[in-house]
Amino acid sequence: CLAWPRGVPILDATPEWFRPEPTMEATTVQTLSPSQSDRLWAAGAHAGALLAALATSWSAGIAGALAAFAVWMLVRDRSEFAATHAKEALNFNLSMLLYAIAAVAIGVVLVGATVLTLGLGLLVTAPAGLLLVLAYAAIAVTWLVCSLIAAFKAYDGQDYRYPLTLRLFG
Repeated sequence: CLAWPRGVPILDATPEWFRPEPTMEATTVQTLSPSQSDRLWAAGAHAGALLAALATSWSAGIAGALAAFAVWMLVRDRSEFAATHAKEALNFNLSMLLYAIAAVAIGVVLVGATVLTLGLGLLVTAPAGLLLVLAYAAIAVTWLVCSLIAAFKAYDGQDYRYPLTLRLFG
């Protein structure tokens, strides 16, 4: 053992920058990415809900929720990834349906207020009706864009949480 003149042993005299770096050769990395089948089912839940709702008029979006529910029933025991995406699509389509129903209900109230006031309420209900039409268009665009983003994210094997979604099914 090397020692300094006073007898204190030198434990490791190698400078820090000369020491070999640990390598990753012996380390194995295990990925937990979903399989191709799981990703297809997950993307299919979003795309199926989108197509079903478009085919039946998006404002009657119950068809989109039914399509997502059908996918969830098929994969809930086989794939956690696909089941999570199907539940997310189901919650989102039900939320958009509820928002659309609320917009229609407000529209009916506005029309009723206009009729009951013999047209004098039009000064108040016309701007409110215009805002309601804009809100209805915003619901439609949000629904379409978010469904497409969710389908692509699912196909890429990524999780996706829809914005403005009521989590009715956990």
